[in-house]
Amino acid sequence: MPISEQSIEAPVNLPADFLLNGRVRLLQPEGGYRAAIDPVFLAAVTAARDGERVLDVGTGTGAAALCLAVRVPGVAVVGLEQRADACAFARRNAALSGVAERVTVVEGDLLAPPDALRGAGFDRVMMNPPYLKVGAASIPPDGWKAAANVEGAAQLADWVRFAGRMLKPRGTLTMVHRADRIEDILHALRGRFGSLVLVPLWPKPGVEAKRLLLVARKGGRAPARLTAGLTVHKAEGGYSPEAERVLRDAEALAF
Repeated sequence: MPISEQSIEAPVNLPADFLLNGRVRLLQPEGGYRAAIDPVFLAAVTAARDGERVLDVGTGTGAAALCLAVRVPGVAVVGLEQRADACAFARRNAALSGVAERVTVVEGDLLAPPDALRGAGFDRVMMNPPYLKVGAASIPPDGWKAAANVEGAAQLADWVRFAGRMLKPRGTLTMVHRADRIEDILHALRGRFGSLVLVPLWPKPGVEAKRLLLVARKGGRAPARLTAGLTVHKAEGGYSPEAERVLRDAEALAF
């Protein structure tokens, strides 16, 4: 079935949030789920090059897709999103951020991929899946927050399996997830992805990581690497210089 590109209009009278020091404008629903810094780090660790095609699975309002498109002017990004209202926000945000010609938003479910993605061979897939298993926490009453935070019919293994189908041979998967789900992540990757690189995000010096960035190659065989990671905040407060370069200056994360 053809994908509707304009099924819902995003509100235009909401105040915009700004990412990458104002280079990305982000309208988001009032009182609902709001993107934070995780998608910015996800985009930063996605080492896309000019001419490549990237799929952002579960794009939401488009934060990661837009940050990547702004940082790499020659990349084309497709955002897949199940919620029609989120798709409308993402399309509006792409226009506000000046990258609508390179960011396409497709409405659809990864468990039943839309025709628009059939046979697609992407150079890279990036994703920020729901962090919590069903039953691991109470489900938020807001449907948007629930979909963003708690796994539904599609569980983590389904997200990874879908990425494998969408990628070209030797294509690269990047992901941001909770550090305490590392066992689930490794299990989902096994047999499909290798050459794993793990990048812990330390909240501040001396505090254990709550988030992980992950880079893996489809069919990769290189040994796994655990990097020194990145410390997000200084001990006395405020972002660390390394985090500032990603969050404000739109620098890539290279490990």
